[in-house]
Amino acid sequence: MDRLQAMQVFRRIVELGGFGKAADDLGLPRATVSLLIQQLEAHLGVQLLQRTTRQVRATLDGQAYYQRSGQLLDDLDDLESSLSVQRSQPRGTLKVDMPIAFGCTWILPRLADFYRRYPALQLDIGFHDHQVHLQREGVDCAIRAGHIIDQGLVARPIVCLHQLTCASPGYLARVGTPRRLEDLPAHQAIGFASGNGRFFPFEFEVAGRVREMQLPSELNVNNADAYVTACEAGFGLIQVPRYHVQRQLAEGRLVEVLSEYGVPSWPISAVYPPHRQLSPRVRVFIDWVVELLQGEADVRGELMMRA
Repeated sequence: MDRLQAMQVFRRIVELGGFGKAADDLGLPRATVSLLIQQLEAHLGVQLLQRTTRQVRATLDGQAYYQRSGQLLDDLDDLESSLSVQRSQPRGTLKVDMPIAFGCTWILPRLADFYRRYPALQLDIGFHDHQVHLQREGVDCAIRAGHIIDQGLVARPIVCLHQLTCASPGYLARVGTPRRLEDLPAHQAIGFASGNGRFFPFEFEVAGRVREMQLPSELNVNNADAYVTACEAGFGLIQVPRYHVQRQLAEGRLVEVLSEYGVPSWPISAVYPPHRQLSPRVRVFIDWVVELLQGEADVRGELMMRA
């Protein structure tokens, strides 16, 4: 049994959810795929996959083996790439995660440039407004907004986002426009939930310090686009990066309020597990993102360079 090939086959079965799909993807006969898994399970002495007539899924042992074997295969691939004459043109698949609105605004429209530079790389991008567990999900690197508190990740700061407080004209006509922070308890906010279910408070810069305020809300969401849409519909106040509402502000669908009270900027960082630190694929992608965003920060008001 070729153990490396068996690992690769097992990994694709888990990712694609079936023996036949994995066989087609890898260009192998289905009988070969089945035999490799049988040999691998016999070698390890555990059942890795649960097979039913409808689907194939990893057992608990299989999930653990998927994560560890995936890291080994990635590390081997990265080692070969780092020693290869093709070092400047890394190959393979890079699994990335990023916030939905941020990725669709800043990254996706410019990806053609990345592929021109690195045509042998394939990106597998997940878009989420909650933070996924990189190691558990097999993600190589992520772009994250906010302060990085996970000490188990390597973080590279990139830029900061300007933020503001805003509401719809209809809401302000109905409830009134807040002029001071003391007016806010009479207002509604739209709650935005983080991945752990915690709702982000409003933040204001007052006398050199950050003041947090938790406003009442009748509507809570966990998606950035829904957050802005709910604000346009008149459900309350929001705090949001300026780039995400630039069009709505220009068209008068949203109105900035409390502009004399600054909102702390929102940092953007690239994060990755420590075992991906020397990966050429991770390095070139993050370098490209840094170049892109810091270049945009020089010419766009929505982004600013980190101090």
